[in-house]
Amino acid sequence: MPIIDFHTHAFPDDLAARAVPAIAKNAGVPAMLDGKVVSLLKSMDQAGIERSVVCSIATKPAQFQKILDWSKSVRSSRLVLFPSIHPADPEAREHIRMIHAEGFLGIKLHPYYQEFDLDEPRMEKIYECMRECGLLVFCHTGFDVAFPRECRADPERIWKVITKFPGLKFVATHMGAWEDWNEVERWLIGKPVLLETSFSIPYCGAELARRLLMAHPPDCILFGTDSPWAGQADEIERVKALDLPADRQRKLFYDNARRLLGV
Repeated sequence: MPIIDFHTHAFPDDLAARAVPAIAKNAGVPAMLDGKVVSLLKSMDQAGIERSVVCSIATKPAQFQKILDWSKSVRSSRLVLFPSIHPADPEAREHIRMIHAEGFLGIKLHPYYQEFDLDEPRMEKIYECMRECGLLVFCHTGFDVAFPRECRADPERIWKVITKFPGLKFVATHMGAWEDWNEVERWLIGKPVLLETSFSIPYCGAELARRLLMAHPPDCILFGTDSPWAGQADEIERVKALDLPADRQRKLFYDNARRLLGV
């Protein structure tokens, strides 16, 4: 079965050498790879992964152009890049349109690293512009292992956003909301939001993971690993161990991602 990993990270080589150890130390989570593109491709080969979505995070507005240029330089038939804009960027909408014009399909947002709440008023112009461009909002959701337990991207906020912006293609990572999965069941399951599996099964447990993936619409589930923070081959085996029906598993591993990415 072909597999698309909808959630990975990589960095320019010189940045990877600094960023990955620093993030690993801050989060208390060991990295499985060194964060370089060549290492991700090698991992994909070993795990049998056809394509990976590679996400960047702009931690300040000034990083936009550098991230965009790097994304253009490394994208390929196997690597689908999602650049990033910062909510505090006064040119956020212009930069969203630039990303779209360059042929990218989504933008990565992270409420903790970028210091915003999902449903705060300044985000509305960003969501509206991304909806107009047809871009995927690929967003960290739930708590984050490296930050205090402040609700910034919880399921209720996700529901407010997708209700206010119907048709917005919103991907809720980490099984809907990391370590807030009871609220995922309350607010998101069965709703028109894309759920992605990365960095979740060891934390929520196989029983809950299977229940969420079985209860959600089969066309709205995606496989992701969050590499380098999890091993790609390990995450594939964790999902296979859930014993999902074959058609649902294929949609999760490949068909839904293929449709969204236009493969």
